[in-house]
Amino acid sequence: DCERCRCQSEAKDTAILYTLLSQNLSRSPARHRCLCHQPRTVCLRTPHVTCRAASNVLLKTISFMRNLPSFHLLPREDQLLLLDSCWVPLFLLGLVQEMVTFEVMETPAPSMLKKILLAGQSKGQEPEQTQPTLAAVQRLQCCLNTFWSLDLSPKEFAYLKGAILFNPDVPGLRASLYIESLQREAQRALQEVLQPLHPEDQGRFARVLLVASTLKSIPPTLITDLFFRPVIGNADIVELIAEML
Repeated sequence: DCERCRCQSEAKDTAILYTLLSQNLSRSPARHRCLCHQPRTVCLRTPHVTCRAASNVLLKTISFMRNLPSFHLLPREDQLLLLDSCWVPLFLLGLVQEMVTFEVMETPAPSMLKKILLAGQSKGQEPEQTQPTLAAVQRLQCCLNTFWSLDLSPKEFAYLKGAILFNPDVPGLRASLYIESLQREAQRALQEVLQPLHPEDQGRFARVLLVASTLKSIPPTLITDLFFRPVIGNADIVELIAEML
């Protein structure tokens, strides 16, 4: 409802000023200039506590990969490709296993005047850091909640991590056939663990793999911006993980 739009004012002077400023903010059609429908950005409510917990989970994730002899037998190039592809779902599994919970709060939007003043200074400068949106964080928390409902055992977590790590479908792998055999081995071990733990639940294996596949839909930028950007700044998280590995 245009009459209820907070971006417009009943005062004629404000409406004229808004029109002039909006033309500098965006080249998109006028119907997209309303700021009321922009995504709501959020940040951690307790960044010091949550970032510390997330860093500990990341260290354990790297330790998991580092302690796998079969992973170290792979060419270095394949290790880096697998790392870049799977560090996010492995990290999220770590959050689930360590029962790391977090809350977010809405970040204050920059004023329109600030946007105008900085609009002409963007060239030649570092891009402004992105902020996670509320919708993206809610989707992430939904995935984590679904995993918590599965109540996986430590062995289930271990073999599931192996099945996720050894992904033969990553483009550019040199030892894809060997990696495929490692994935099959991890999946077979996971299935063998599930049968005695849940003999009455014949569909649990397929359900676990299906829920695990949803973790791949979480973008790395969201995880980086939410949990690690307050700590590492503009550093490349994948390069840091590779050095630690």
